[in-house]
Amino acid sequence: MKICLFWHRRDLRIHDNAGLAAALASGLPVVPLFIYDQDILDYLPSKADARLTYIFDAVERLAEQTAAAGGTFLARYGQPRAVLEQLVQEFEVAAVHTNEDYEPYARERDTAVGEMLAAHGVDFFLYKDQVIFAKDDIMTKSGTVPKVFGAYHKSYLARLTDELLLPYPSADGFKADNLHRISAAQAGPRPTLADMGFERLAQYVPTADLPADAVVRNYHHTRNTPALQNGTTRISVQLRFGTLSVRQVMRQAKALNPKLLAEIIWRDFFMMLLWHYPNTATEAYDPKMRHVPYRNQEDEFRAWCEGRTGYPLVDAGMRELNATGYLPNRVRMTVAGFLVKHLFIDWRWGEKYFADKLLDYELANNVGNWQWMAGTGAVAAPWFRVYSPESQLAQVDPELKYVKRWVPEVGTNRYPAPIVDHKFARDRAVAAIRAARIAAS
Repeated sequence: MKICLFWHRRDLRIHDNAGLAAALASGLPVVPLFIYDQDILDYLPSKADARLTYIFDAVERLAEQTAAAGGTFLARYGQPRAVLEQLVQEFEVAAVHTNEDYEPYARERDTAVGEMLAAHGVDFFLYKDQVIFAKDDIMTKSGTVPKVFGAYHKSYLARLTDELLLPYPSADGFKADNLHRISAAQAGPRPTLADMGFERLAQYVPTADLPADAVVRNYHHTRNTPALQNGTTRISVQLRFGTLSVRQVMRQAKALNPKLLAEIIWRDFFMMLLWHYPNTATEAYDPKMRHVPYRNQEDEFRAWCEGRTGYPLVDAGMRELNATGYLPNRVRMTVAGFLVKHLFIDWRWGEKYFADKLLDYELANNVGNWQWMAGTGAVAAPWFRVYSPESQLAQVDPELKYVKRWVPEVGTNRYPAPIVDHKFARDRAVAAIRAARIAAS
């Protein structure tokens, strides 16, 4: 019997799944599949990884839901191209359906997979699912890539209709009539974390549901108060791995809070920019900022990583990140700005550290925001802007409730003096960047 595979990636859910809905409507029995990508897992910094634990639990839930619906869920560990080629040889696969991914590695992977499948006479279909607008969907009137968020946001809202946010009927079609059951012997066992050489690590584990309406309604008032447990929606992890769909999240935000909606639109914006400028994953977008003489002092970088800078908000943020894998957005901006301007360390060092630690790590968002803070990106804060971490603390945590949760020794002789003076650091960074830009002109 000919079958089609649905390859889950950044969409670990059955409901409102564009690619899965298309596979279920194809007329061929569907076998859902997840591949633990060895090309990614081999580079994880630790064998106890919270992100992989989250993914593993989500995959196991999908397997249980598939079995309950009358089908078989396949899970494999290996390199995607090799795994899919083996499955094409094991089963009569007519087509592979999956949702698009816009990161540079994913684009190369999908090109290689598509070529391999074509050589075997297997169709390969990709669908837009993790964003509303992508690639060239929104361009300037002159046909160029939009680099001003305000104009992009305006165009986005003008085109955002309720119809675009309707859920795909994947959950309705997820039943025995549309699924294929494979014998246990043919399917083989799903790999465990131990099989892949990993251990469980559960840090911050988000709810599977949308945030409460009250949290969303108050988001613009509370988002910059890190001491509040419900000050932000905390849906970034679910969006990253697709346990919630972006359409679900946007429907709620569109109805209740335009500020939250704008923040989610930033996500589409950064993915669009990364698609057009994949080199920005590893180098500054602005050529004048590619040869800034960063100091890159390793002892100061370690102090930043461990939350020992002598600046309470910076240290609290880094300690929360290390302990939980999560960090509120305003604090992310503060710690990033401190690294690239006060310590004058290459933004790529910070980007890599966040990539290792953040449970919701997303390349487009992370690179976009780090380059914004460093003044190097397509969309960037002015390179000469240096935020005062003390002023930030006074704005967002004046009573030190957040700080004392993570840095209880603040105010005692056990807390270190500031690693660098703010005015000195600001003047040093601005002078060095100005000279580098003049030299590059």
